[in-house]
Amino acid sequence: MRKARPIMIQGTMSNAGKSLLCAALCRIFRQDGHNVVPFKSQNMALNSFITEEGLEMGRAQVAQAEAAGVKPSVLMNPILLKPTTDVGSQVIVNGEVRGNMKAVDYFKYKKQLVPDIMRAYETLAAENDIIVIEGAGSPAEINLKSDDIVNMGMAKLAGAPVLLVGDIDRGGVFAQLYGTVALLEPEERAMVKATVINKFRGDVSILAPGLDMLYDLVKVPCAGVVPYMHVDIDDEDSLSERITAGERREIDIAVVSLPRISNFTDFSPFSRFSTVSVRYVKNVFELGAPDLVIIPGTKSTIADLKWMRQNGIEAEILKLASRGVPVFGICGGLQMLGKRICDPYGSEGGGEIAGMGLLDVSTTFGQEKTRLQTQGVFSGLGGIFAGLNGIAYRGYEIHMGQSGNSLPVLESGNVYGSYIHGIFDENGIAQCIVRALCKRRGITFDEHAVFDAHAYREAQYDLLARTVREALDMKLIYKILEEGV
Repeated sequence: MRKARPIMIQGTMSNAGKSLLCAALCRIFRQDGHNVVPFKSQNMALNSFITEEGLEMGRAQVAQAEAAGVKPSVLMNPILLKPTTDVGSQVIVNGEVRGNMKAVDYFKYKKQLVPDIMRAYETLAAENDIIVIEGAGSPAEINLKSDDIVNMGMAKLAGAPVLLVGDIDRGGVFAQLYGTVALLEPEERAMVKATVINKFRGDVSILAPGLDMLYDLVKVPCAGVVPYMHVDIDDEDSLSERITAGERREIDIAVVSLPRISNFTDFSPFSRFSTVSVRYVKNVFELGAPDLVIIPGTKSTIADLKWMRQNGIEAEILKLASRGVPVFGICGGLQMLGKRICDPYGSEGGGEIAGMGLLDVSTTFGQEKTRLQTQGVFSGLGGIFAGLNGIAYRGYEIHMGQSGNSLPVLESGNVYGSYIHGIFDENGIAQCIVRALCKRRGITFDEHAVFDAHAYREAQYDLLARTVREALDMKLIYKILEEGV
């Protein structure tokens, strides 16, 4: 029976670059002629995706699957945790909601999910040559190690050799790597086959003495020093550098940086225009006078609407809308723009609240989550974005609330709302919106800015793979892969 060879990327901390490096390896192995798939046993993120089967998984594994040239499958991410509060999450197993749990309860429960994890992993292993496994956070969280199912616990289950990645951009990379290895048990240390230094800026030769000393300390080679990369590939979570106020350009788009923002990568297509700024704003002073306001999705609609109400962002958006500034809400943002939001079953914390009143809909949260992919052609839209009519769209819906309207986009004057994540991704949609904003401002739209979104994504994955291939000792990587643990 066919059995894939695994290799695992673990990091010294969250946001060390594990997701991108896994995507790079997926692309490299694919370029080298291997059938490769990504895998992450447990993902904690509000950035999620719906598969063709209507199942929910983390977007990081979606990007890695794209890099590997395969369709995303929930098998690649059998457990997804979506934080609902500071101490609890919605638990999604095999793409379906299992329930909400407090962190302490989930910690006691998660070992029961090992059979689900291994069924998913073994299914992938039987059909592929290589599995690139991603860890989460750090394997040296000594208070969590006993019941680990995503770092060394997963490496043991899969028999996977580990590459340990440190983030030099945050400083103290040698302490990160040595300290992590030092806190591992002897059998865990034996599974670490190489280190990787990520996000380096400058002359690599300066690091040489440190790399020699690091080898003396950890007794495994450094597989490479990866430079700080400027690639346009979707990030996993809110630690992303995208979540910043940023600078204003000719056309300015302000995205409200909600406390529980989800699927913030919905707006990446706009950032690819050199004359467009996409700023994530947290207060009225950062909001300013944008050309378009976007209210994104959220895991806690009522709580985040209260947050906007308390800090004055809601009032400022209402003023901007009254002056004709376009406002667009996605998913939870659509719900906020309506008349009323009710959560009778406590799906997202419970309660009832008046909405912003800019769209003629009310939302009631039920007990079942809507999960589906959707596509169609825009029609019947008026206002500034009427030019979207006739353009094909594609995306996916993930929401507990129902707003009593099945239209892909709701519109009231200059206010728009949609449940569809990824609605701006297809060719022509972002261009049409930016063109309309330019016309409103009396600015000439650069028609040369139109590009093929699919070709662009593929080029970015190739750039990522080329950069990482040049930085890593791929002979060593293949040796580690062949020898295993």
